[in-house]
Amino acid sequence: MTDDEIDYSDIPPLTEEFFKNASLRIPTHQASNFVQLEPDIIKWFKEQGMDYQVLINQVLHRHIRDNSQQAS
Repeated sequence: MTDDEIDYSDIPPLTEEFFKNASLRIPTHQASNFVQLEPDIIKWFKEQGMDYQVLINQVLHRHIRDNSQQAS
């Protein structure tokens, strides 16, 4: 089924009132992993040409590994 074939007639329109009262709800398991990064950091990681979340995790793993060895 394509998007054009879907019948949306029974769904009420989203009004300004709806968005004024709306709130973001993040599932508990995801909320505990939420990290806010500055826009320039995200921009740099996105410019590296791969999935930036994967790259951020790789950098953090390397940092942990490198610093764990120094502490020993």
